Amino acid sequence: MGLKIYRPLTPGQRFKSTVDYSDMSGDRPQKRLTWILPKNSGRSASGKVTVRHQGGRQKRYYREIDWKRDKKDVVGVIEALEYDPNRSANLALVRYSDGERRYILAPDGLATDAKITAGETAPLTAGNALPLRAIPVGTLVHAVEIIPGKGAQMARGAGTAATVMGLENEYALVKLPSGEVRRFRPEAYATIGQVGNAEWKNVEWGKAGRKRHRGIRPTVRGTAQNPRSHPHGGGEGRSGEGMNPKTPWGKPARGKRTRTRSKYSNKLIAQRRK
Repeated sequence: MGLKIYRPLTPGQRFKSTVDYSDMSGDRPQKRLTWILPKNSGRSASGKVTVRHQGGRQKRYYREIDWKRDKKDVVGVIEALEYDPNRSANLALVRYSDGERRYILAPDGLATDAKITAGETAPLTAGNALPLRAIPVGTLVHAVEIIPGKGAQMARGAGTAATVMGLENEYALVKLPSGEVRRFRPEAYATIGQVGNAEWKNVEWGKAGRKRHRGIRPTVRGTAQNPRSHPHGGGEGRSGEGMNPKTPWGKPARGKRTRTRSKYSNKLIAQRRK
């Protein structure tokens, strides 16, 4: 799956590129596994903007994804590969032998009609889910559980993968995409392989309208504002920031560590990211 480059027939297509979805086989999402995703536009229950740069977007349907992979030792067949507007990764529609259908993240190399399963004795092929204690050292995994049975929470973005580093006492060591080495419970499940659609990060939007369709509103530089609206604003001509980077509310924007010093999971980090 590569990138599709457009001929500059219009100004909006001059720099436009999209992911080539020619190998996607799903026509439309499963009705039983979708519902309309409500639009909040970055506003809280009281109507105030709590997340900036969010606005109106195209209506979306949320796809229910099987993060827990709790159908153990039941063989499933990949029926279709589908696009998901709510995440960078693509989805795979699985039809299990008992007739149930579920969505999972589509790992790199997974094709239609492939068979997948979850369990301690599952083969080490892309799409199969196993506990960390049953995965050999050096294997690339994604969709890793933090709390066993809660469902996958780590390494879920397009093109990401974590690496199993081995066992240490009662924990399994996993190197995350950020470079951090973290301790997980060995009974926590992870899925074999790297998340597909790695070319997603190389897409050129081409025009502002594509971002507006996704609900992303414009971002105004602080130096382009007046001093009442932003700490970086004001000055004669095109003046620089003149200070450490700040948010509109005066908080440090880069460099300040925001992680809680007494966070419960500090003891689970074996090595910080560089």
